[in-house]
Amino acid sequence: MTSTTPPSRTTPTPPTRVLFTGFEPFGGEATNPSWRAVRAAVAAPLDGLALHAAELPCVYGESLTALRTAIDEVGPDIVVCVGQAGGRPDLTVERVALNVDDARIPDNAGAEPIDAPIVPGGPAAYFATLPIKACVAAVRAAGLPASVSNTAGTFVCNHVFYGLAHLIATELPHVRGGFVHIPYAPEQVTDRAQPSLPVDAVATALREIAVTAARTRTDLRVAEGATH
Repeated sequence: MTSTTPPSRTTPTPPTRVLFTGFEPFGGEATNPSWRAVRAAVAAPLDGLALHAAELPCVYGESLTALRTAIDEVGPDIVVCVGQAGGRPDLTVERVALNVDDARIPDNAGAEPIDAPIVPGGPAAYFATLPIKACVAAVRAAGLPASVSNTAGTFVCNHVFYGLAHLIATELPHVRGGFVHIPYAPEQVTDRAQPSLPVDAVATALREIAVTAARTRTDLRVAEGATH
């Protein structure tokens, strides 16, 4: 007997949309490995994820405008902003963003704000909404150095991190986001004794973070704190 009942169909699950951002060069450097690593991270597909990249200017204010434009264009579920922290020996996933701009060096437009709030009247700080400890564990499992950081500085990186967190808290509660700092690239330290990490290794780490963030809602409960 032939059935006339049409076969059932399942609606495919849409991919998790991940937006990575990196920065243009700053501070007299000829390159910024954050943008190079972000571009490399999105160059190949990942199952279940739709990867996108945007470059931000290293300028207070303008960086947040560019970030908002990228978010509006991509409509991400997850945003991972990436910046360079020259001198750090490993990839660091940031825990907290502070509501302050306090520039030790000028941004690329020459601005040097001192003790200025990023969002006047906003909260003193926001925590990342990514599973930061699970992300660190995934990067380490891939054979790369990583740790949790409790300070994103007070330069444009923290400015973007706080701006992203404020946007999520006030307008985009369905989005999760955070910030990752990376070391110098090897070619930046040929004339100075500073730690570095190849761009392709950073790209691998960022892809691990994207997968982990997409699959993990409850973070690991492991010690990743600091005594000072």
